[in-house]
Amino acid sequence: MVTSVHAFPWDVLGDPGFTDRFEQTGADAVTLAVTYHSTRAATPLHPSRRLVDARYAALYRPVREQAWAGRRLVPQAPDWLPGHEDPAAEAVAVLRAAGIAVNAWIVLAHSTRLGLAHPDLTVRNCFGERYSYALCPAQPQVREHCAVLAAEALRGLPVGGVSLESAGQMGVAHVGCHEKTDGAFPPLVQRALSVCCCDACATAWTLRGLDPARVAAALRESIQTGSWLPDDLGAELLAVRRSATAELIDGVLAAVREQAPNAAITLHGHPDPWAAGPSPGLAPELLSKVDNVLVPCWPTDPATAGLVSALAGQTTVDAYVTVLPPAHPDHLADHVARLRDAGAARLSLYHLGLAPADRQPHLATLTRHFRP
Repeated sequence: MVTSVHAFPWDVLGDPGFTDRFEQTGADAVTLAVTYHSTRAATPLHPSRRLVDARYAALYRPVREQAWAGRRLVPQAPDWLPGHEDPAAEAVAVLRAAGIAVNAWIVLAHSTRLGLAHPDLTVRNCFGERYSYALCPAQPQVREHCAVLAAEALRGLPVGGVSLESAGQMGVAHVGCHEKTDGAFPPLVQRALSVCCCDACATAWTLRGLDPARVAAALRESIQTGSWLPDDLGAELLAVRRSATAELIDGVLAAVREQAPNAAITLHGHPDPWAAGPSPGLAPELLSKVDNVLVPCWPTDPATAGLVSALAGQTTVDAYVTVLPPAHPDHLADHVARLRDAGAARLSLYHLGLAPADRQPHLATLTRHFRP
């Protein structure tokens, strides 16, 4: 039973108490963000700040001109960490000096700044609306970007594991930017609004004998009626998405294994093949290509254990659990015990840097309850 806790570089840098708090959790490793999307993050226990405004998706390693020359999609360094030329490597060094194992947390196809600068490379729904935060894996330039991003994130970084988030298509659901869509769309409508209709996806449909205009019309009708597409059409669209995702993941895995050949690889994924987002739907053939699959298990209701049991036996399942609100502290211990009994062999806890003082003890409690 392996347990890790998530953190950002700014949680570690400048806080000598961070390593002590990690030791109190009883966890085995820190999973540290090396690339990450935009966020406004609390730092409730940091000695010199309370908030970090990470205004855009950033690479927390040097952005080397020789790696990105001639490419449209180029990440940016974080200007909110002045004085740190290589924040992730500096944070890794602090942790390793304290005897703490580190995994690299890499967010791939999720960048609003790049999406706004290059809208033709983003997910487009059947109404022609763009999701600026979602780079579409069907676009060759996006797949190439993700592979180079993973390579540059890991270059010379001494980590024992790699955790890959948004290695696939983002969808309509997106928690951010004062989101005002929560509860507006039932599940089938969310699914339809998450089918990308960009030019690259449309080209792939055409190669499979589909008319893109008719596909978009069918999706709009599905949204208006609340009923799903015919089975044969749905299967074709899912096959196109899976093919693009597989190509993206193959490129990223090749880059990861070149830079970190001995690192265990964890893929954020979901057993629902239509899931879109940070943990996209998994094709069965992907399971054998990675060491672990991290499954989102933030809701503490018993049904969440079904996500674990759906994959247990096919791969090593890493259950992703939060100690932050709205998770109720009284429900967390039973929750992780259910996930363990459903087949989870690993536990990833969110989030050592974000948790305030009254939530910190829950990290240790969950570590204890998860282990038999």
